Amino acid sequence: MNNGQINLIFAWIWISLGFVSGAAQGMFFHREGWLGGYTAFKRRLYRLAHISIFALAMINLLFYFTVQVLPSPSLATEIASWGFLVGAVLMPFCCLIVAHIPKLRMIFSIPVLSLFLSGILTGWEVFKL
Repeated sequence: MNNGQINLIFAWIWISLGFVSGAAQGMFFHREGWLGGYTAFKRRLYRLAHISIFALAMINLLFYFTVQVLPSPSLATEIASWGFLVGAVLMPFCCLIVAHIPKLRMIFSIPVLSLFLSGILTGWEVFKL
């Protein structure tokens, strides 16, 4: 797969997963004390995990459309493609891990750096147009 096609496929899988994760959480949100209550750290991170699934699916979708207007694929776009995938997969998992083990919050640096590098590389490729 080239020209970000894997990001397009992943985006739609991740959007579907976002619906499933929202439905799963929706079965319990009415319980006032679920995951420690509405403002509890654990519950906030579960919500962040759910939202990050949708948001990073959209980033992968936007990346796919961006790559379509670039003159030719490059090493930078290939790295960015994989970086967006890695960041999108790791971010919700990091949210769930940190929800249960808060002292591991530095693991967020892995998806954040992956996404940041991918954004910079994509921006660089767009800037070269």
